[in-house]
Amino acid sequence: MNRRRVIIADCSQNLLEGIRGLLRTVFDSVVMVADLDSLLDAASRMKADLVVLDLSLGTNRCGEAVKAVKKSFPGIKVLVMSLHDEQGAVQAAVSAGADGFVLKRSAASDLLPAVEKILAGKTFFSVNQDN
Repeated sequence: MNRRRVIIADCSQNLLEGIRGLLRTVFDSVVMVADLDSLLDAASRMKADLVVLDLSLGTNRCGEAVKAVKKSFPGIKVLVMSLHDEQGAVQAAVSAGADGFVLKRSAASDLLPAVEKILAGKTFFSVNQDN
């Protein structure tokens, strides 16, 4: 049996708990972290399938966190979540190598479909990339 594992990286404890509840329906193991160092440490220990990453984790430059995960763990899929729907935020995530982008305000409806598509090797964006 292939156990599926996810890491949620966000500094907002309330949001982490809500997202964790949703992801427990899909994953065998859900780990929450609050900074980039903890994320990289958890990824190296648990062989995660997916990282759900807050756009503003650690710095306001999401690209650095996404690039760090993708460089160190090329097999891990990365889904970026954000309060911000500006085109620049989406483009930063895409340019850094994110596999998807979900707005936090849409997480209840978009998170699980995004996870399914990303784990199937596709991409998912809850905002239009062409704006």
